[in-house]
Amino acid sequence: MAAARSLSLGLRLGKGSLCLSTAGKWTACPFFHCTSVTQTGLSTSTPLPFVFHQYRYSSFFNKLTADELWRGVMAEFGAGARKGRGKRTKRKMKKDLNRGQMIGEGRAGFLWPGLNAPVVKSGTIQSIGKRDQTQQEVLQAEALRQREEWDRRRKMKIKRERGWTGSSWGGISLGPPDPGPNGETYEDFDSRVIEVKSVFNMTAKEGRKRSVSALVVVGNANGAAGFALGKAPDRTTALRKAKNRAIHYLYYIERYSSHTIYQDITSKFKRTTIKMKKQNHGHGLHCHRAIITICKLIGIKDMYAKVSGSTNLLNLTRALFQGLSKQETHSDLADKKRLHVVEFRNECGPLPLIVASPRGEVRKVPEAEDEIPNTKLDWSEVKAAQGMKRSIWANVKRTIW
Repeated sequence: MAAARSLSLGLRLGKGSLCLSTAGKWTACPFFHCTSVTQTGLSTSTPLPFVFHQYRYSSFFNKLTADELWRGVMAEFGAGARKGRGKRTKRKMKKDLNRGQMIGEGRAGFLWPGLNAPVVKSGTIQSIGKRDQTQQEVLQAEALRQREEWDRRRKMKIKRERGWTGSSWGGISLGPPDPGPNGETYEDFDSRVIEVKSVFNMTAKEGRKRSVSALVVVGNANGAAGFALGKAPDRTTALRKAKNRAIHYLYYIERYSSHTIYQDITSKFKRTTIKMKKQNHGHGLHCHRAIITICKLIGIKDMYAKVSGSTNLLNLTRALFQGLSKQETHSDLADKKRLHVVEFRNECGPLPLIVASPRGEVRKVPEAEDEIPNTKLDWSEVKAAQGMKRSIWANVKRTIW
């Protein structure tokens, strides 16, 4: 019995689709097709010869960018990062998989137009060719040399400058800040690391999120200095941000004879107290190691400083800059009191040396003094001045052999 039948089914699929056809054709619709062609001399009981074809318009390789693929591999975002709870503290770095690779190059030395050879040369379309044996050997030797050079650089350890200790970042130089947007450069400035530490922030989605906080001080050793904090997920970015931000927050510190401060200063910030004393030439910097680093960037060569209370490095830096920026010069003090400012030196004996005079008229009547001077005394200094301060080893019991 002759029969002419046509059957068509459609099943909706998600991303890809499946096409089946007795004629062996591909269909261009995202459905699941089942078709039969007109046939003669075929009974109704004869099964139709179906052929299945699976096809897909695109895959995630050509739909996603390289950055999105790397994000999926490293699990820095999404559900993988939210489940970490601080376990993935070591940052994974992207790898350039195309580094050192050239599509079309091989050991045989074939030249493929459009890959490792130009398509058109001297007005004629090039065909597939082969490189000479000598040229191929030279290229392979150069590739091998380049690969060995990369391996040597990767294994080479760069010896950095030593800071306060062998393992800490404190006191290490980072060089001058980066040039500004208008082309300004800061070649006269140097930057030093004061503190690098890890800080954590608890967020709702990612949990315990780690970042690096860096405190950096910059200065030109001629009175101009500043400090700033930088925070980033990795240490290199945090140091760079702190260094470039500190150049925008500069202080100008007045120095006496370009080597020390003008007078003794007591500065306090929160729980940190710093007592600074003026010193003569050659005394040096007898201070906390962070204060020594900052004073070198400012240009102070001779000073004594005593830190009491908290030794938090950020509070210590703020207290130091706050005290040095508020000191009065001899000229300011003379104008304020309308009197001559004198200084007694050992080389001059009991004779005073005038170091500053007021700009206007000198006051004839001297400044009134209180019967009891309102001076804040430090009990440890009073005991040292009166000879009452004993050694810390005085009450230690020593064994007599």
